[in-house]
Amino acid sequence: MTTATTVLPTPPAADKRKSGGGKLRALRRNRLALTGAVIAAVFILAALFAPLIAPYDPSQPDFGNVLAEPSASHWLGTDDLGRDQLSRIVHGARASMQVGIVAVVLAFLVGVPLGLLAGYYGRFADTAVSRLTDTMLAFPFLVLAVGLAAILGPSLTNATIAIGISQIPAVIRITRAETLRLKHVDYVAAAVANGGGDGTVLFRHILPNATSALIVQATVGIPAAIIGEALLSFLGLGVQPPNPSLGVMLSGAQSFLAPAPWLAVFPGLAIVAATLAFNLLGDGLRDVLDPRGATR
Repeated sequence: MTTATTVLPTPPAADKRKSGGGKLRALRRNRLALTGAVIAAVFILAALFAPLIAPYDPSQPDFGNVLAEPSASHWLGTDDLGRDQLSRIVHGARASMQVGIVAVVLAFLVGVPLGLLAGYYGRFADTAVSRLTDTMLAFPFLVLAVGLAAILGPSLTNATIAIGISQIPAVIRITRAETLRLKHVDYVAAAVANGGGDGTVLFRHILPNATSALIVQATVGIPAAIIGEALLSFLGLGVQPPNPSLGVMLSGAQSFLAPAPWLAVFPGLAIVAATLAFNLLGDGLRDVLDPRGATR
């Protein structure tokens, strides 16, 4: 007498783990993505080791070197108080990376559970979460971030919270869309048929297989957060002088564009390089992790 054995479909997450080496090789072959990864790594390392890398104290004035041009002693020149621009950019990168990473983590901690809830249960949960998302999306990202930062008060912590809250709707939408797609696939139906509870289905089958889209969203959210931090600091709602920030440096450079253009050029290039690096990395990850999105 033979006994029938039910074989559950293999979740794609298992196949992804098996093909991880191939995806890593594909990412390495993408020169733009690799370039973005290298530049992003440089910014992250600069943020982590800013006190060791910066040649001078970023907040210490040197009135004997006011508005000094780039030279061997000050590679990127000095500002109107004689402070070394390279040191301030390195420490400013720390603020940018802090906001970029922490704000995205905050957005994911709130947005992912809400997206799972809306996409999996539907009905009232989906309606409530979708209306909340639509309400927040009625305001452009930067406008919402500025408004929240103005309410919370000017500081780096409040700017991080404001930018994180502003990114929640995008995370909810991505997570909800992936949940709606994945909850109808065969291996999820098989897990439900074999007695899997909601928690098992959501956190063992749906969420692991939605990570590719979420990783790509994170690489999109980080450069948006970097720009948001620069804007808030430029407007006086983020990092407060004399603490260094790329946005603060651009704000202070407005009065010296003619006699000392390097005050605006180098911080601006740093913002462009950081945002471009994460965007290139995100495009490469999307091509490797989500081929469907790459062909749309």
